[in-house]
Amino acid sequence: MTSDDKDLTSRLDRIAAALERLAPPALRPQRFEAADAFVWQAGALGFQPIPQVNRVPLALLKGIDHAATQLLDNTRRFAAGLPANNALLWGARGMGKSSLVKAAHADVLAGLAEGARRLKLIEIHREDIATLPAALATMRDAPHRFIVFCDDLSFDYDDTSYKSLKAVLEGGIEGRPENVLFYATSNRRHLMPRDMVDNESSTAINPSEAVEEKVSLSDRFGLWLGFHNASQDDYLAMVRAYAAHFGLVLDDATLRRDALEWSITRGARSGRVAWQFTQDLAGRLGKPMAL
Repeated sequence: MTSDDKDLTSRLDRIAAALERLAPPALRPQRFEAADAFVWQAGALGFQPIPQVNRVPLALLKGIDHAATQLLDNTRRFAAGLPANNALLWGARGMGKSSLVKAAHADVLAGLAEGARRLKLIEIHREDIATLPAALATMRDAPHRFIVFCDDLSFDYDDTSYKSLKAVLEGGIEGRPENVLFYATSNRRHLMPRDMVDNESSTAINPSEAVEEKVSLSDRFGLWLGFHNASQDDYLAMVRAYAAHFGLVLDDATLRRDALEWSITRGARSGRVAWQFTQDLAGRLGKPMAL
């Protein structure tokens, strides 16, 4: 072999090694029997089992009865193999949007008959949405049904990944797998900043088309569930439910006074504020909290 041949071979080897580094890793076989909940690991193109999901019982979610009923019905139909809609839970912060998704999954899972196909909860992080097609490819042929859950989903000015999500939800050639449903939570009804939509409308040659392009992603969700700020009565009902569940004994007048004072210092009334007050109360009373 001449020196020129050796040099060419060395160059080809380096090119091959570079291409291997650029190529995405092969999808790993996944044992979905290992757990009922997983987190999608975009870097490894695999699923991390979650043995114990961080969630609260459905009965403790107060003030969102209508949304809970609709999401439960939708989830039960899907688990039974019937038609169901992708769901967008949007609205006020701290009102139990993500808690409801996790609680609904647990409630429906507990009601499945022995031997029925399992209902798996798959969490995907907002920044990993671009790899969603790879995750769906693994789930498509699995003998289970999957709820893919993205918490706090939203898109900013320079973010174009919403286009790929639109295709995955409804518009792609393959379409969403029959055994997969997509649930997302967001503080924004249209998943975009309001001033972004307004700016597109005011500066575009055809304002209506510009707005339609931005908001049509939310149209891919057949079920919209709105969450609004809690009334004082709802907030106190949340506090009382938590206190009863964890055995926190305090006379109602004192509990009401302290809970309202806590909400005033936070400048909000919500399920999250009620939970944080309950944690503080349990600490003061020396009581552990185990769900």
